[in-house]
Amino acid sequence: MAHIVKLLDDLAFRTPAEFDGRSKGYATDAVVNEPGGGVQMGFRVSRLDAGGAVEAHVQSFEESIYVREGSLVLDTVEGSTEMVAGDYALVPVGMTHALRNLSDAPASFAEMQAPLPRERFGHDTQFPGGAPLHAGTPHPVDVRDPRTRSFGHIDAESMDPALQTQDRLAVSASMRTALLVYSGISVKMMVDADLGADLSTMFMVQYEPGGFAGAHDHPLEEAYLILEGEVEGAFDGNTYRLGPGDVAWAGVGCVHEFRNLGAGRVRWLETQAPQPPKRRSYRFARDWSYLADLDGPDRPQEDTT
Repeated sequence: MAHIVKLLDDLAFRTPAEFDGRSKGYATDAVVNEPGGGVQMGFRVSRLDAGGAVEAHVQSFEESIYVREGSLVLDTVEGSTEMVAGDYALVPVGMTHALRNLSDAPASFAEMQAPLPRERFGHDTQFPGGAPLHAGTPHPVDVRDPRTRSFGHIDAESMDPALQTQDRLAVSASMRTALLVYSGISVKMMVDADLGADLSTMFMVQYEPGGFAGAHDHPLEEAYLILEGEVEGAFDGNTYRLGPGDVAWAGVGCVHEFRNLGAGRVRWLETQAPQPPKRRSYRFARDWSYLADLDGPDRPQEDTT
């Protein structure tokens, strides 16, 4: 089954073909794309130089953006929002939008796209003239404002189980802000159906020292961008040591596992497409191999009477 691992030093940034002549200072490494074997998603690690911009455009896929470093302005038909490190946004299918960097430093961000942009259709990106954007003075992402739609913020403190109390959370404690903790692993949703996504999810994952997820696969594709610490990842029997800035992708049916072998926490951004089904989104090899151990003369017999 297909998988991709691309280390930070191997990333090669260039202007995407669809934005050639329609952007300034915008460059990406399309880690997951159609030529690389993607079927359900595209995943890019992107940069926008100081003073850079991307023209207003419309896409026939859903896009999620996560800002790693710097400041990025997202202009949409609903207004202009300044996103800083830890901010994320959902751009629905068919929403006209543009990007600007008004700061004096480059912005670094990840872009997740679902379904997969197709090269033969111009990467499913259009540039209609006279797009009604409100490219005015941008406002920051305010997660306390209940009117905020399609935006959020997450940081290292958001992943700390000890800080998940009403007086410490930026928004009201609810299932929307819940931190899932199990087996030394913490997961917090960012972009999902609750935020308005239909085709994909984006969330943060953290492994404590000794945290481990055994061999499993999914009926969906996953991409991982390591943000902090180092993790050992295995994909269909191939083992890699992944650190900050490294990217990996597991296709449908790719058996993968992760283990934190270090003394500190490991944290990464993870995306999925399509959205997980209500049941059977995980298939753990450990559970199904158990049946082989029962295949003997003493194994329990089914009652057929």
